[in-house]
Amino acid sequence: MGRARKELDVVEAITALQAIPEGKLVDFVTGKLLDDTPEEYVRQNIAMSLVLEYGYDRSQIAVEFPIKIGSKTLRVDLAVFPSHVPHQQENIAIIVETKKQGTKPEDKIHGVEQLKSYMSACANCSYGMWTNGDFRACYQKVFDGRQYTFLDAIDIPPNGVKRVEAPTRAMLRVATGHNLLFAFRRCHNYIAGNQGLQKPEAFWELLKLIFCKIEDERSSSETLEFYVSQSERASMNGQSKVKARIQRLFKEVVKKYPTIFKPNDDIELDARVTAYVVSELQQYSLLSSPVDVKGVAYEEIVGSNLRGDRGEFFTPRNACRMAVRMLDPRPHERLLDPACGTGGFLVIAMNHALRILEETERAKWRDPFTGTQYEMEELYRKKAEYLSQKVFGLDLNPNLVRAAKMNMVMNNDGSGNLYQCNSLEHPHRWSDEVRERVPLGSIDVLFTNPPFGSQILIDDPAILAQYDLAAQWELSEDGKWGIKKARDGSRLFQAAVPPEILFVERCLQWLKPGTGRMAIVMPNGLLNNPGLGYLRQWLLSKA
Repeated sequence: MGRARKELDVVEAITALQAIPEGKLVDFVTGKLLDDTPEEYVRQNIAMSLVLEYGYDRSQIAVEFPIKIGSKTLRVDLAVFPSHVPHQQENIAIIVETKKQGTKPEDKIHGVEQLKSYMSACANCSYGMWTNGDFRACYQKVFDGRQYTFLDAIDIPPNGVKRVEAPTRAMLRVATGHNLLFAFRRCHNYIAGNQGLQKPEAFWELLKLIFCKIEDERSSSETLEFYVSQSERASMNGQSKVKARIQRLFKEVVKKYPTIFKPNDDIELDARVTAYVVSELQQYSLLSSPVDVKGVAYEEIVGSNLRGDRGEFFTPRNACRMAVRMLDPRPHERLLDPACGTGGFLVIAMNHALRILEETERAKWRDPFTGTQYEMEELYRKKAEYLSQKVFGLDLNPNLVRAAKMNMVMNNDGSGNLYQCNSLEHPHRWSDEVRERVPLGSIDVLFTNPPFGSQILIDDPAILAQYDLAAQWELSEDGKWGIKKARDGSRLFQAAVPPEILFVERCLQWLKPGTGRMAIVMPNGLLNNPGLGYLRQWLLSKA
């Protein structure tokens, strides 16, 4: 894992120093500039995976490597060689063919048969992979005494391994680039296409298996249960054994997360489908993979299934990171996202605070790298205390709240303080738990990207009556904005207000006076629309 992080840091540093022209990208293997095409996007992610996940050195990989088939010279997208051997056709060990999204595996020219023909032409090539990102097929070439045949394989072997087997704990890999996104997407599409489920139903079944994967990684057992061997995936009996193992894991998941799963929840997938999903996810360590890699993959799959019509957009990861660095949440501070969606802001913010907490604690140890059992237990206790007492999230959409809890479990937990709640309603209409745990004026640091848009105006008079910014405002001759009053002196209110305007005021109400700080994603019009001058005047008077 350390090598992978170091390799990635080097690549990012080199890329940052180069001026990359529009429409170009830097090849991960060669460092050369290439056209940024849909097919290249897939190839670059797989090339990154070969180096950072499978452990191959760049010197072992050739891009667009020429091979001879009869009288023709054709080019292999990625050819992988054993270490310290010449890059010659007879020495190729693995061939990877990458295609743009939408290319059919059964395509006569560009499909899996193209890969098999390349493998057949390379005497010592024993494994191959064909992928368009959304579909992946791996093959092992074997000699039966008369001819070469191709067997379905669960993966290609990592560097130094001759035969693909079910992974051990030591073999679990950190996901890189968009490869986890590809895997999630493949699993989701396979479930929807082979189980007869609508895509949202397929999504929830996929999340059950993701939870089983996390539970397996967190277990104290030396051996893994979340795996499928090549022979198991090839037979009905083997697939049934896989599903039985996963069912046992899921029973533990249901017990551990009663706010996410119901006691009678079960895995509703066929054994064949279950085995396929396990084979796609088993090589990764979901717990060790970077927050951003998991976040992009998870939010993409959530967004295609749960995002509603209420102006819900997931915040880009770089925007989340920028806001978190600016506000710098500390371990002693209470953290809230009142429109948390899938929890992207919360995950990045809480992990920022957890890193600070761990650095602070380790600095107190005699040996900062290997603490005593007591020191490690105390660190774990303080992390658990922070997550249970300082991190809070609210969202109107109950399905997004459930999805956010799952996202938090993948990223250090903290899922216990996420609640379904209309943040804009009067606090007396919130649940007792929300009123008690997240009262107005109690938050140190707030991050949010609330829903916004003219299609989801708030027109409930009981909600509008709480807010200065829901009132009717008028501009006086001296250039100051003031609230319009009725003859009896009461305030006049607008008939309807965009939710983002109300969120600005509600979020400020949540902050501790004088010390609270917030980062909020807003439409640009709030800062430059002449008709919203009253909002800017109000904001400057309050913050």
